[in-house]
Amino acid sequence: MEIGPEPRRERADAARNRARILDAAAALFGRLGVAEVSMDQIAAEAGVGKGTLFRRFGDKAGLAAALLDARERELQQAILSGPPPLGPEAPPGERLCAFVAAYAELLEASLDLVHLSETATPGARYRIGAYQFWHQHVRLLLAQARPDLDAGFLAHALLAPLAADLRRAVRADYSFERAADGVVALARLVLTGQA
Repeated sequence: MEIGPEPRRERADAARNRARILDAAAALFGRLGVAEVSMDQIAAEAGVGKGTLFRRFGDKAGLAAALLDARERELQQAILSGPPPLGPEAPPGERLCAFVAAYAELLEASLDLVHLSETATPGARYRIGAYQFWHQHVRLLLAQARPDLDAGFLAHALLAPLAADLRRAVRADYSFERAADGVVALARLVLTGQA
């Protein structure tokens, strides 16, 4: 079997620039809020040219996605190999409820970044790799727990209340605890017919 070429490794200076840009963006977003920070401010704070910033990340949504990447990978790793109830040793229904609760926490902690990554262009939420991973995970758990249901559609339906746009719209009326409890109750309802 022939093995293809190794993936290109990032140059040391490019890796340093990437880290400086991400650190600068995180600091500015934390201090001023995502909506109030421009790409020009991020480039200046990181000490890089605007061209470097735009070539590397494309736009602010690409930068938000890069900042979210580490947080999303942690949750993905817990799903793939972590302990129960998120990890593979728990029954599918328990894993599903644990996942929606864990994702609700990630969403709350990174709401502005998730919102930007999901709404930068129409339909962006459904094209990003993280959403595809979450959907596949929920679909598989539903198919295991309830093979009589349309797991593909219901996976989208269970992820819908975890959209950043919805969370931002109802945040003033629904505390994080109430919203998280609600998505877990919805998952239980789908799984058992009882909240």
